[in-house]
Amino acid sequence: MSKTTFALIGTGIVGERIINQILAHPNCEIVSVFDENKTRLEEVSTKYQLPVAETLNELFLSNPNWVYIGTPPVSHAPLAEQIAKHGLNILSEKPLAHDAQDSMKMVKAAAEANVKTAMHFPLMYSPAIHSLKEAINTASLGDIVRIELHTYFPHWPRRWQQNPWIASREQGGFIREIFPHYFQLTHYLFGDFKITSHETTYPENRDLCETGVSALAKTESGIPIVLNSLSGIGQEERLEFKVFGTKKVITLRNWSELWISETDQEEVLYNPDTQPESLMDACHNSIIGKDSLIVSFEEGLKVQEWIDQLLK
Repeated sequence: MSKTTFALIGTGIVGERIINQILAHPNCEIVSVFDENKTRLEEVSTKYQLPVAETLNELFLSNPNWVYIGTPPVSHAPLAEQIAKHGLNILSEKPLAHDAQDSMKMVKAAAEANVKTAMHFPLMYSPAIHSLKEAINTASLGDIVRIELHTYFPHWPRRWQQNPWIASREQGGFIREIFPHYFQLTHYLFGDFKITSHETTYPENRDLCETGVSALAKTESGIPIVLNSLSGIGQEERLEFKVFGTKKVITLRNWSELWISETDQEEVLYNPDTQPESLMDACHNSIIGKDSLIVSFEEGLKVQEWIDQLLK
């Protein structure tokens, strides 16, 4: 069986995670990497013994099955348009772009070139989410009466994620960085929803991103959604996505911990014993014509529109 090939644009922290995922997969390989930061490019290419492209055109000439975009959001649309013109499939980091207008350009470019699209939403390939979806589908939670998202950051940017754009109002902030994961998850579990009201707070410095947001939303089936987030506060970082049912409440805490509670009982940590397909499985299966769980640019555009609403 031929391996599915990848070329990567961007070798930052998340890009390096993608590198490790590809290298660990028996049916995937990296044929080219490019980064405008030549020091970082040399560091990563040497560490993993990867072929380097000196220019984007050189990377495109490696003719990969997928080109991964792991650069700041403002660059996603122009890069996607270039990749699509070369007839190459596109795997993009989230958010899809820095706003819905650019996201629409990416959807259009991919559709006109008839190339495949995918996005890096790691929760979709998590055992915890697989178990959460099964619980919802089997109605083991009872009637679902509310969904809540709470994210709290003592530091933004987080200490491991210091770079020039992550704190900027133009393309950074936790609404762009964190909320896409949970908006996409909500859509995956419950379908479309509508944000009915919100309040977003900003610092006096107009160059800096938001410091807080509270919002109310509702799914098409009528389930209320509560969103609440703050940065620069006196506690440890904590992220919780909660699904409230009349029989059970399930909490996804800090990305991977799945906690289950029942009436009058303390919550219990649940350790799923299933391993769903990975992102690399999905990309490979898509190339060879097998059904796979792929988050398309069209879905990424929906997420972007919700993000844009909160940033107004």
